[in-house]
Amino acid sequence: MDAKQNALEILRFGRPERVVSGVPTHGLGYRGCNHEGYTGGGHHLPVGSAWADIWGVGWELEHEGVMGFPRGHPLADLPRVLPTFAWPEPGDERICGCIQPQAAAWVPGSSFLCGSHRDTLWEKSYMLVGMADLMCYMHTDPAAVRDLLHGIMDFQLGIARHYLAAGVEMVSMSDDLGTQCGLLLSPETIHEFLVPEYRRLFGLYREHGVWVNFHSCGHIEPLLDLFVDLGVSILNPVQASANDLRRVRAKTQGRLALLGGVSSGLLMDGTPAGIRREVHRELWDLGREGGYFCAPDQSMPFPAENQAAFHAALAEFGTYPIQPFQEFSE
Repeated sequence: MDAKQNALEILRFGRPERVVSGVPTHGLGYRGCNHEGYTGGGHHLPVGSAWADIWGVGWELEHEGVMGFPRGHPLADLPRVLPTFAWPEPGDERICGCIQPQAAAWVPGSSFLCGSHRDTLWEKSYMLVGMADLMCYMHTDPAAVRDLLHGIMDFQLGIARHYLAAGVEMVSMSDDLGTQCGLLLSPETIHEFLVPEYRRLFGLYREHGVWVNFHSCGHIEPLLDLFVDLGVSILNPVQASANDLRRVRAKTQGRLALLGGVSSGLLMDGTPAGIRREVHRELWDLGREGGYFCAPDQSMPFPAENQAAFHAALAEFGTYPIQPFQEFSE
């Protein structure tokens, strides 16, 4: 079977031929989804560059090879500024005009046509307000926070309609909801503020049978049932150092595909033998019954030798049926 057919079998917990490290996609993105401004800007610029994105968030690029950091928050004074905030318009040709040309370059059948909703809701809101201030406003002015989140999701829904018109089969969403040892927000806060807005976007895509690949770093175990309920198809990156991966798999088996799970710390500082062993372990623990794309749990400039060890181990152990892992296997 070809790469797309194999990925579909993984997603459906069916009978794939092999485990692979990612989903074959042809990506669509509006101008601004990667923090660009109307006339330029972006994380490809030289260190020291500064720009404003289409939302008015100020960015500074401080480290080579690392995305910039939001340093200017146009809605820091949320209750006062929000009523007159100039929202970006998803129908603005400067924003959406690139989507159809990108779609026209897709070769149907070889990959999934995939639209991007980077910084879907939570991340976009704290970039606009500042994380600490936003958390405070959730207590001091919850109505303003709800209006902010609703406005952000109105924009995402407008972009979603452009993606659907282009024929997307999959979309990627992202909101980092976890830290190394817990959630950034309580489950109650997530359900109160974020879930009603998530349901609007997820619901639209569910109506059209679109796969959803959702990214959230950190400890996300308390949200697994929520992700399934919302309609997440793939969860990434399943951070190895922040979650009990065996427990994650047990709760998601047959319900939610996983992508990631291989420790980026090991890939950065480990040995080829250790990487080979760990890849085999995760293939057995997470992927022996399907539903798993084996990949690093973060994207980093790993040493070439370790990258080669990862890909060699995936090729060696990733063919179905997955062979049982034995501790200290070499």
